[in-house]
Amino acid sequence: MNNLCAEIGWKSINHEGEQLCGDHVDVVEQSENSCVIVLADGLGSGVKASILSTLTSKIISTMMAQGICLEECVSTIAQALPICSVRGVAYSTFTIIHLIDNRTAELIQFDNPHIILIRDYEIFNYPESEMNIDGKKIYKSVIDLRENDIFVAMSDGCPHAGIGIAYNFGWKREDIAEFMKGLAPVGYTAKTLSTMLVDECFRQYGGHPGDDATACVIRIRKREPMNLLFGPPRNRDDCGRMMALFFSKEGKHIVCGGTTSSIAAEYLGKPLKPTLNFEKSDVPPIAEIEGVDLVTEGVITINKVIEYAKDALASNEKYEHWSFSRDGASLICRMLFEEATDINFFVGRAVNPAHQNPELPINFNIKMNLVEELSDCLRKMGKHVKVIYF
Repeated sequence: MNNLCAEIGWKSINHEGEQLCGDHVDVVEQSENSCVIVLADGLGSGVKASILSTLTSKIISTMMAQGICLEECVSTIAQALPICSVRGVAYSTFTIIHLIDNRTAELIQFDNPHIILIRDYEIFNYPESEMNIDGKKIYKSVIDLRENDIFVAMSDGCPHAGIGIAYNFGWKREDIAEFMKGLAPVGYTAKTLSTMLVDECFRQYGGHPGDDATACVIRIRKREPMNLLFGPPRNRDDCGRMMALFFSKEGKHIVCGGTTSSIAAEYLGKPLKPTLNFEKSDVPPIAEIEGVDLVTEGVITINKVIEYAKDALASNEKYEHWSFSRDGASLICRMLFEEATDINFFVGRAVNPAHQNPELPINFNIKMNLVEELSDCLRKMGKHVKVIYF
């Protein structure tokens, strides 16, 4: 296994007046380091387009993940999709990115705007070979991956942005490439890059999108391990073993919870220094321990992190709430969402009686459920998550 991994993020906006998006992105993992990403754009907009794109992306991603050849995938799509009674055609355009062992990217493109590749913070013109499958012109490329490569796949709603408003002929692919090239050196996550591109498309449409627009960004980066300690062990005799294992792991270390941080401070032989600086009224202040990268409160802070994680996976509207703030939840979000690729949770099973009080004004989930919920969100972000219980 090499030291590279792929960070994947996407965002869509709907055609004005439509409740469903006619574009669909599907990601299927083949193994820990290989996956198939499909962005499909259904014919037209609304319900029919949504069905077409969902069928296309699901069929292609599943078949390719099973190792079925491209010709058979395309032939299956041609036979599976219904004929449009108005236009007389039956297809959804698609873009496929097949990542193999995080070493190679196989690009397969049919009628969508061609993928933009940014390498060394410059636009990279990759080779393409043309194929004809069932009368469809398909472009295929095979590219060796490098650290910091950024792939930008999109539906035609992105270059169509601004037609008759900001531009006569839309926001051209070349202009989009220059826009993304300017963002590449900053180090934004794939999700943030896709959000910024689609938000700019929305602006180019004057707030009234004339088409569904979707951007899917894949960012190739080095693995970055992160370790989070949450709660004391059920058996206090396991404290030393839990701390030894936690602090022996490579990467940054986050400690969550008052009792947990006291145990960590005692193990390290360093003082626990609390702060009374409330960055946000709904998140308790952080503390400091020499040798620990971040020390926060437990349940309330993790609850807030889960709230931000769910939003990040959906509309990503709360990005500005946590991307610059210095409260405990925001700092954890930046470390887990933006920095980390591999996350180890060390979770103590000791029960805190305060969290079992039914009269509490906030509805707390028990600690185990919080960890499971956060782990699930992080896995959907493409993180590799391991949970160790004590």
